[in-house]
Amino acid sequence: MKKVTRRPAAVGFHFGIIGIQTNDFEHGRKYYRFCEYFRVWKKIFIFAETFSGMEEIFAILEKYNFRNEAFSELGFIRKYYMDKIFAYKGNRLIKVLVGQRRSGKSYVLRQIISELIKTGVNPNNILYINREFTDFDFIETYKELETLFNLYKNKLQPVGKIWLFIDEIQNISGWEHFVNSCSQNFTENCELFISGSNSKMLSGELATLLSGRYVKFEIIPFSFNEYAGITGKPVSKQTYVDYMETGALPELFALPNEETKRNYISAVKDTVLLRDIIQRYPVKEPKLLEDIFAFLVNNASNPVSINRILNFFKSNRRKTTYDTIAGYIGYIQDTFLIHRTERYNIKGKETISGSCKYYINDLSFKNYLYPGFGYGIGYKLENLVYLELRRAGYQIYTGVMHNMEVDFVAIKGDRVVYIQSAYLLADEQTARREYASLEAIQNHYEKMLVTLDDVSFPSNNGIRHIQAWNLTDEI
Repeated sequence: MKKVTRRPAAVGFHFGIIGIQTNDFEHGRKYYRFCEYFRVWKKIFIFAETFSGMEEIFAILEKYNFRNEAFSELGFIRKYYMDKIFAYKGNRLIKVLVGQRRSGKSYVLRQIISELIKTGVNPNNILYINREFTDFDFIETYKELETLFNLYKNKLQPVGKIWLFIDEIQNISGWEHFVNSCSQNFTENCELFISGSNSKMLSGELATLLSGRYVKFEIIPFSFNEYAGITGKPVSKQTYVDYMETGALPELFALPNEETKRNYISAVKDTVLLRDIIQRYPVKEPKLLEDIFAFLVNNASNPVSINRILNFFKSNRRKTTYDTIAGYIGYIQDTFLIHRTERYNIKGKETISGSCKYYINDLSFKNYLYPGFGYGIGYKLENLVYLELRRAGYQIYTGVMHNMEVDFVAIKGDRVVYIQSAYLLADEQTARREYASLEAIQNHYEKMLVTLDDVSFPSNNGIRHIQAWNLTDEI
């Protein structure tokens, strides 16, 4: 019997709601898209039914937006970041805030919203979504985000520009598709502000997708001037030492005593390691990850190599490999908990492989979690100088020349600054040693020596002496 090959019958379902009939490829594609949208809408409606109706979704939006006066927690106003971000306001550039968890990104976003309302923006034209809040757990992908955005527009009917703020956006799968679409949709005036806790969120293909259409701001814990402002203390050496011996995460200043602060910093560390690393990357040894973080904290401001860390663990009978340690350090860096500086050949103007230095994003990890390890005040000072340079937007390296080392080669645009930090110039021998590395650099760029000395010394061979509490004004 001759085998008869039958072609599938054309699907004849007709959907009047979108006006398509699925009997060819084009209609089939439309049908697929309809099914996708139907799936998302179904999920939203199921969610709505769970909470006794669609109005509950809007109650959630009202709860976290400035249309509700109860939502007024702004924290200490971070004028430095506000001024930087507002300089880019009024265009289609996506404003991206990145930084470690609990460094203050959400506060800054809320402060921006508050300022917009003060300057006349209608609160109905502002939508704030924080994916960290469990109320927004139903937003798993960019499709749910798009649906919620459309529901907001249909409900409030905003007239004119929409100001859209999405906090911790990396928790939404495919978020870049929504952001890319909004930033290019010239039929709708929308300005986006987004935040995330991973340095890789704007790397690789994503950077290509959004190339030229975003500006990034790294939010770092309180600077010394901010610390003085929130504590009401004068800008002085003693205040700087107090700053050095505590921490600068914004929430610390709402806690009543040392024990609660210690518990809080421990919780921040655990949350970052768990949620931003262990749940995202193939980490087979969580305890090793935490121990590597502890090692880097306790050796901050010191030259460190992967081999040195490997030998440390081997001496403690811990089995691991070079690649595992390198990978785990990379993960920790991605969360902004630590920062790395490469060695830089000042004469050859190129980076040098081998050992490097790591700096902590906030000294609270040292002061509250690992205070028992030997760690001189000079190392803490160097760490704070690094953070001040990073906050100011410099590219930072460790300078090497003629077997001598300079703590920092800081580059921003055409400005190059060589900086050495030291606790005190206690005697002539110490002063000679600290000045020597800067004096060995034979070029015309700025040179600074930053210390905690009570008196300010005059310039020495073009090298300016800066008291640490005045550094911000000099860079």
